[in-house]
Amino acid sequence: MRIKDILSPESMIMDLQATTKDEAINEMADLEVATGIVNNKEKFVESIWAREKESTTGTTGIGGGIAMPHARNEYINKARVLFAKSEKGVDYDSLDQQPVHLFFMITAPAGADNTHLQALAKLSSLLINPDLVEKLKAAKTAGEVIDLFSQAEADKDKEDAEREAKLAAKKEAEAKAASDEKPLIVGVTACINGIAHTYMAEEALIKAGEKRGVEVRIETNGSEGVKHELTADEIKRAKGVIIASDKQVKMARFDGKKLVKHPVVDGINKPDQLIDEILSGKGSVYHAEAGEASESSAASDGSVWSTIYRHLMSGISHMLPFVIGGGILMAISFLVEQYMGGAKSPAFIFLNSAGNLAFAFMVPVLAGYIAESIGDLPALMPGFVGGFMASITNSSLGGSYVVNANAKAASPAGFLGGIAIGFIAGYLILGLKKLFVKLPKNVEGMKPMLLYPIFGLLFVALIMYYIINPVFGALNGVITNFLNGMGTGNLVLLTTILAGMMSIDMGGPFNKAAYVFASGAFANDPTSKTSAILMASVMVGGMVAPLATAIATTFFKNKFTEDERRAGVSNWILGFSFITEGAIPFASADPLHVIVSSIVGSAVGGTLVGLWHVGVPAPHGGFWVIALSSNWLGYLGAVAVGSIVAALMMGFWKKPIEK
Repeated sequence: MRIKDILSPESMIMDLQATTKDEAINEMADLEVATGIVNNKEKFVESIWAREKESTTGTTGIGGGIAMPHARNEYINKARVLFAKSEKGVDYDSLDQQPVHLFFMITAPAGADNTHLQALAKLSSLLINPDLVEKLKAAKTAGEVIDLFSQAEADKDKEDAEREAKLAAKKEAEAKAASDEKPLIVGVTACINGIAHTYMAEEALIKAGEKRGVEVRIETNGSEGVKHELTADEIKRAKGVIIASDKQVKMARFDGKKLVKHPVVDGINKPDQLIDEILSGKGSVYHAEAGEASESSAASDGSVWSTIYRHLMSGISHMLPFVIGGGILMAISFLVEQYMGGAKSPAFIFLNSAGNLAFAFMVPVLAGYIAESIGDLPALMPGFVGGFMASITNSSLGGSYVVNANAKAASPAGFLGGIAIGFIAGYLILGLKKLFVKLPKNVEGMKPMLLYPIFGLLFVALIMYYIINPVFGALNGVITNFLNGMGTGNLVLLTTILAGMMSIDMGGPFNKAAYVFASGAFANDPTSKTSAILMASVMVGGMVAPLATAIATTFFKNKFTEDERRAGVSNWILGFSFITEGAIPFASADPLHVIVSSIVGSAVGGTLVGLWHVGVPAPHGGFWVIALSSNWLGYLGAVAVGSIVAALMMGFWKKPIEK
C-alpha cells in the first residue's frame, strides 16, 4: 500500500486551530464526518480515545512532534489518513512531552484487512527520516504534503531497485570472471523463530567480510522462508562455508567444502572469528554421507551441549507453529465456552477441536524433527511414530486402528518423552548406517526403502513401549502434580526465575530453556491454572527487555546514539508482540548495563505474575492475546512495572554518550 492512495486533499487541515488534545481530536473528527469518512462522530471519537487508552504508553503521540491517532470500527466508511498541521503545537501527552505539530489520523472500516496497521507501519517507516518531517512541518498546501510523501516513497523504491540491480550486475560479472574476483565465503543463518537472530547474524557476517576484503553471501532461513538461496555455482567457488544456525539446515549441497558450524548467536557476536576460521583453513571438510556425524561435531564449536542444543532447537522450531496456533485457538474456545453458550456451543466445539488437533501433532513433530536433525531423512518416520506413542497411552484412533502404546504407566510420556525418543531415534539411525555400511553395493537401494524404516520403527517402538513411556509417563505425572500443587511462595520463586531467564541472552539458550519449560508444562496440561501462570511469566519476562529499551531511549536520549534512538521506536511494537530479540542490538553495544537491567526488570515482572496469579493460556502473542488473560490488569501491570524498573535502572546507570 502506498501512502498517497489513502491521502486526499479534502482530508487535510493545514492550520489546525485546536490547543488541547481533546479539541484536536474533535476538530479532526468533524472533518472526517464532513467528508463522509465517518458516519457517527460521537462513537468514532469514543473509539479514538479508547485506542489512546489501550496503547501501552497511554498515548499515540510518538514523539518528535508527531501523533498517530487511529481506529478501525463500523462507524468508519472508508480507509483514509487525515493529515493535520499545527503551527503553534498541541499538548498531546506525547512520549517526549513535547508539543505535536503533525497529526496523522488513520481510519479503516471494520471489514478492512488491517488497513490501518499497514498504513501505520508505512507512515512510521517514512517518518523516521527527519528531513521529511521538517519538510512536512514547512508545507503550506495539501498538494505539497502529497508530493512530499510520493517523493519519499519514490526515493526509497529507487534505492531498493538500485541495490538489487547492483547485486544482479555483480553476480553476472562474477560468473564471467571468477578467477579474478576476491575470495568468496558462503553461509547459512537460522534461528528457532527466524525473527531477529537470523537476519542480525547475516548482517554481521557480511560487514565482517567487507572489512577483510572478502565477499560474503548468506542464505537466511527465517520466518519468511529461505531468502537469498545459495546457488550451486556460489557454493562451488566459495573458499568455505559458515553455518550459524540453531536448527537443521540443508547440508548435502556442501559436500566436500571446508565448513565451520556455530550457534546463530556467534554469527552476531563473533563474526570476525568465524570469517577468520574460514580464511585460515580451520574448518573441517564436510561429507554428506559416510562420517557425517563426526564431521558435524568437528565443525561445531566443540561443545556437546551445542550439538544437543542445535538438534533440540530443530525440533522445537518445527513444533512452535502447532503449539502457538493450537494453544491460542484452544484459549479462545474457553472464552467462547464461558460467554457464548457453554460446552455445547458449535463455536466452542469447532475452535476447541481445531486447537486439540494441532496439539495432537505437537510431540510427534518435535520428536520427528529432532531425529531428522541427527539422522537425516531416514530418522524422520521413527521419530514421528515414537513422538506419537509419547502422546497417548492406549486408545482407539477410529475404524480398525487400535493402539496399545504403553506397557505399564497410565499417563503418556508427553513432552519430555518426545524429546528423549527424538534423540534416541536419531542416533539409532546413525548406528544403523554404520552397521549397514559394509553391505554389498547391489543392496544399497534397500537401505532407505526397507532396512532403515523396518529396523528403525521396530527398535523405536520397543524402546517406547517398554522403557520411555513407563518411565517418562510416571515422571510426567509427578511433575504435573507438583506444579499444580505448588504453594504461592514456590510459585513466585519459579515465575521470578523463568521471567529473569528470558532476558539473560534474549533469544539464546537461557531464553529458550525458560520458554520450553513453560510451554512444555502448558502442552502437557493446557487447562491447568499453574501452566497458564508459567506461560504468563515467560511472556512478561520476554516483553520487558524491548519495552525497557524503548522507554529508556525515549526518556534518556543523551544516553543513546541516534541509531539506538531510532531502533528504540520499533521496540515499542516488538515488545508489545513478545519479540525479545528487539533488545539484542542494545545488549550487544552495552552488555553490562542493558542485560543486567533487563534481567532485574524481567524478574520483577515475573514476581508480580506469581503474586497476582496472572495466567495467560496461550503460548505466544504478547499483548495481542491480553483478552485471554485471567487477570488482564495484572498482566498489563506486571509488564509495565518490570519495563519501567529496567528502563530507569538502564537510564540512570548508563553514562551519557560523548559527541
